[in-house]
Amino acid sequence: MTVLATMTPTVVHLSGDIDISTTAGLRRRILAALDESLEVLVVDMGAVTFCDAAGLGMLLRTQRQAEARGMTLALTRLTPQMTRLLDITELRDRFPILTDS
Repeated sequence: MTVLATMTPTVVHLSGDIDISTTAGLRRRILAALDESLEVLVVDMGAVTFCDAAGLGMLLRTQRQAEARGMTLALTRLTPQMTRLLDITELRDRFPILTDS
C-alpha cells in the first residue's frame, strides 16, 4: 500500500489480495491515512487482484468510521471483479465511485 499525502483528497493505493489474512493490517493503514485526510479519502482499487467478504467488510467498517468523522471514503479504479462483488452484494451504491472521466 502506498499513501500519497496531498491537500485533498488523500489517495490510498491498494494492491494484491484483500482477504481475511490482510484486512487487519490494511485497515490500520487506511485509518492512518484517514487521520491525515482533510475531507476525502480515495481508495484506489486498480491493483487489487482479489477481495473476499472480509475485505469488503473492512471497507464498509472503514467507511462508517470516515462518515463518523464527517469525511468521505470513495473508491476509484475498480477492477471488473470488484465491480461485480459490489454489484452482487448490492453495495455499489454504498460507496462513492470516482472515475477518470
